[in-house]
Amino acid sequence: MRIKFDLFPGGVAKALTLSWDDGRIHDRRLVEILNGHGLKGSFHLNSGFFGNEGYITEDEVAALYEGHEISAHTSTHPFLSMTPREGIAEEILKDRRHLEAIAGYPVRGMSYPFGNYSDQVLSVLPALGIEYSRTVKSHGNFSLPDNLLAWHPTCHHKEMLDLGKKFLEEQPRFPHMQLLYVWGHSYEFNDDGNWEELEQFAAMMGGHAEIWYATNIEIADYLSAVQGLRFSAAQDMVYNPSAVEVWISVEGEACRIPGGATVRLG
Repeated sequence: MRIKFDLFPGGVAKALTLSWDDGRIHDRRLVEILNGHGLKGSFHLNSGFFGNEGYITEDEVAALYEGHEISAHTSTHPFLSMTPREGIAEEILKDRRHLEAIAGYPVRGMSYPFGNYSDQVLSVLPALGIEYSRTVKSHGNFSLPDNLLAWHPTCHHKEMLDLGKKFLEEQPRFPHMQLLYVWGHSYEFNDDGNWEELEQFAAMMGGHAEIWYATNIEIADYLSAVQGLRFSAAQDMVYNPSAVEVWISVEGEACRIPGGATVRLG
């Protein structure tokens, strides 16, 4: 029996996720644009800067990012590779505790301040409750992450229009899951005076039935659920031990596997 892990929720093969750092006041305009087109993003926040000049306030965080993901970016944005283990733990756990008190759910993801990390940083993240962390090393394609703790995005938002068009047009010879992952900072649109590019991108990318719009943690949870599927020796049954609904293809046909369910294939 030919079984492939090639589908996102709803049986679609494409997904879009967005990632924004720092929690600057320009997130207000950015979120409004995303919401207007049904796009979802993850916002990696430095909780130690709330209320500082140019940064959002603590009181507005929950309402502003409703429907998106509130994620960690450390409390005060240090170079983590230059920080002792104890300092890494303090920066991340302090940020998590602060953000979780506001968000009302466990904060399980982050992005690296300055894109800076090391093997030591990677080694301590699981013990600090971090399940994914985004880098700034764009690869320019639509591949899935090899390592969620060093998650390389498709592109910075300065390249999003060209790659967004390619993403919509591309029809792979061999169907597989494709992910467009765009990252950036809202203040850059303000500094560069090019908010119209975000408007154009959001209008172009929104409203496609064949695209799953997801936050970073939703992507991470889905990929983990796919890898957690348990098949019978004959591959004619599959058990999904997670709470996340998973889709796979069986002999070229989409197959839905509800969370906690055992499904007979074929």
